[in-house]
Amino acid sequence: MTRLSIGLLAALVFTTGGSALAATPTTRVLDSGWQFRLAPASEQAKQHPQQTAWLEAKVPGSAQTDLLANGKIGDPFYRDNEASLQWIGLADWDYRLSFDVDAAALKRDHVDLVFDGVDTFADVELNGKPLVSTDNMFRRWRLPAKERLHPGTNTLVVHLHSPIGRLLPWLLKQPYALPGEFDTVFGDEPKGKQTSNYVRKANYQYGWDWGPRYVTVGIWQPVKLESWDALRLADFHIAQPHVDADKAELAAQFLVHADKAGNAKIDLTWTAPDGTHGQASQDVTLKTGDNALTLPLTIAHPQRWWPAGYGAQNLYRFHADIVAGNETLASSDRDTGLRSVELRRDRDRWGRGFAFVVNGVPIFAKGADLIPFDNFPERVTNARIEQILTSARDANMNMLRMWGGGYYQTDDFYAMADRLGIMIWQDYMFGGAIPPYDEAFRKNTEIEATEQVMRLRDHPSIVLWCGNNEVQTGWESWPDRETFRQSISAEERAKVEQGMKELFGHTLRNVTNKLAPEVPYWASSPSTDFDGPANVVTDGDYHYWDVWSGSKPIENYLETTPRFQSEYGLQSFPVLATIDSFTRPDDRSPNSPVMRAHQKFANGNGNDRALLYIRARYGEPKDFASFVYLSQIMQAEGIELAAEHLRSARPQSMGSLYWQLNDVWPGPSWSSIDYFGRWKALQYHARRFYAPVSVVPIRRDGKTSVFVVSDRTGAFDAQLRTRVYDMDGKLLHTSTEPVKAAALASTAAGAFSDAELLRGADPKHTVAVFEVIEGGKPIARHLVYFGLAKDLALPAKPELKAEWLDGGKLLRVSAKRLARGVWIDTGDADVQLSDNAFDLLPGEQVDIRVDSKTAGDVHKQPTLISLVDAIQPASGGAKP
Repeated sequence: MTRLSIGLLAALVFTTGGSALAATPTTRVLDSGWQFRLAPASEQAKQHPQQTAWLEAKVPGSAQTDLLANGKIGDPFYRDNEASLQWIGLADWDYRLSFDVDAAALKRDHVDLVFDGVDTFADVELNGKPLVSTDNMFRRWRLPAKERLHPGTNTLVVHLHSPIGRLLPWLLKQPYALPGEFDTVFGDEPKGKQTSNYVRKANYQYGWDWGPRYVTVGIWQPVKLESWDALRLADFHIAQPHVDADKAELAAQFLVHADKAGNAKIDLTWTAPDGTHGQASQDVTLKTGDNALTLPLTIAHPQRWWPAGYGAQNLYRFHADIVAGNETLASSDRDTGLRSVELRRDRDRWGRGFAFVVNGVPIFAKGADLIPFDNFPERVTNARIEQILTSARDANMNMLRMWGGGYYQTDDFYAMADRLGIMIWQDYMFGGAIPPYDEAFRKNTEIEATEQVMRLRDHPSIVLWCGNNEVQTGWESWPDRETFRQSISAEERAKVEQGMKELFGHTLRNVTNKLAPEVPYWASSPSTDFDGPANVVTDGDYHYWDVWSGSKPIENYLETTPRFQSEYGLQSFPVLATIDSFTRPDDRSPNSPVMRAHQKFANGNGNDRALLYIRARYGEPKDFASFVYLSQIMQAEGIELAAEHLRSARPQSMGSLYWQLNDVWPGPSWSSIDYFGRWKALQYHARRFYAPVSVVPIRRDGKTSVFVVSDRTGAFDAQLRTRVYDMDGKLLHTSTEPVKAAALASTAAGAFSDAELLRGADPKHTVAVFEVIEGGKPIARHLVYFGLAKDLALPAKPELKAEWLDGGKLLRVSAKRLARGVWIDTGDADVQLSDNAFDLLPGEQVDIRVDSKTAGDVHKQPTLISLVDAIQPASGGAKP
């Protein structure tokens, strides 16, 4: 969606007679000339007096990134610098700007100072007089400033307060502290006394189990001076009460602020994706103050917007003018896609469904959970956002869940999702902590939600608004919540519970239903929308953490089939080039102090958890590089098993969103794309296991059940080809059977016992290959092994080779014998491979497309590695 001139066109005068004198609005972005300092009165000034001098600042920005830009601190992500930089978030900071205003600007009827976002507690002064005190990172603050401005130089000062410093003294006086998320390891808050519950600020900045603790303070969104006269267009929205293939019944909605009453006309035009045009108009009478105006319109045979894989991402351009006489008083443009969205919850033999239906088509949601792109939001560029979203689309994802512990993304983010066809599950920003139940907190949140829904509701990619992440399930089932519930009175417990239901069951639901009624609302993830307990497999969405957090075997993924699995995950390390960016050579071992500092799960013990899973399935890594590689193979193969199980269980299960797509900093985590945008093995596997047509062989208890999974909207005829090989290359037997793949379904295509497949062959040295053949060509393939990797007799010398072709645009990789988990390591070269982390059959070769952003990166000989290169040999293990 493109926003042009929203709320900024006006007229000096308009009359009931229809004549008007137009005036050009002005918007001045105040993004240069800022300075900042550590507030001299701050407690931290005693330890850091040198930081009380005024220095150059950047807005948008934060004290942390401004200190870094001025060379006052080291890289916050390097080694264990995190611990030494906690003082910044405990301090108060002053920002100031001197700017000139001419007399002509002050002749305008209105001059507003607009802060798109302040992080978080701040007192704003203009020319020494207070304007506002802010208390919500997610709100916009429009401040009438004309009476405080004067011709010449004006001074804007923003006094920012540490959120911890502001809240902790108050919290320590309270009879209890509400349960939060992760206690700090730096001693800046007592254990169990977390202040983040009580402030509307991005939760993850207080530290999470995949990211550092940097409690940012700053002006994190643009600051503008907006001048206008008698009329301001505050909002323009295309509501979609009904959309189907025959017609789209729409309503153009306007919120207009007028200083004077008068007559006007709304002229609306639109351009369809194919270039055709339409128009509608309506006379209106404006009253003094706010005017909510609606212009109904109908578009026949709309060119609808579809998620990726189901059709085109068609976008309409709407242009609106508010006209009096011969003058245009206000104008605005909107890009939006026309589509219908339903969250279908039919009752069936498995319980109650949870399926997204777009334009009448049930969509199996394939994707991941998305966290913020950086600990410091101001550093995130559009190029970085586009790279992550394009990577999701390229991996055949059609949905991302915008997790509630971060912040609402930029307009550009959602516009990219619109164009790419990526559905967005949008959480409101609650990451799991129990919120306070007071009316002031709830009202503050309601204003935030109103602003955000109005800002984002024209994006067709948003298909769900969700009240929070894990608040309900945490309250019901987490041990620390149980302890807390027992520590307070029944009366107080009831108030806390009712406060949550009021906030997530009513306040946020009402905002969503009022402002974006075409998009479903869901109270919490996971939940049953307050229809019963959260996190049940028979109803609603489900978060599954028995594997990894509960240390259960990866095979346990096959034992649970929820209606929609919106979280599950395994950790891995990023590639060595990323690890090199934040370590010294002596740091590069799983449990070095620096590596533990970057491992946020279980207070640094997560690397042992990764090693537990590696040893259980693959054996002992040879060295640190092997440990890194095996962590990625373990993650990729484990998540693949879970995702394919879920897809094969369609329609019982209608969604797979693994945790997590991306990273906020470099280090071990559950991500499939690391902080620098490098794909891990999981991202390459996701491209295969989320393919539109997939063959899914699931082996358990000595039997392999084979499914053909299809996202196609029509059935098709194909063949299931089964081949069984000796790992050195001998074809033991092959067979082909017809299969009719149903539309939008998982079709059972066969069941085979180990004995049927092996026919007496050595299970440790045999592999089965299942393929879907259409039109004589394989369109999907999957290999099955007869045991865990550590128990197989993989060829010790697969004889992997790589050669460049087509001037460095293709890399041909081949193997003489079976090679499992082939990884093409390009080091720090800035290249993108079309495939990686794959198995090669004996004698097979594949051509990998190579996209290089740097000419010198082409022709660098990559390093090839497979499982046998990374695992310490065991007695009686690998064959020569």
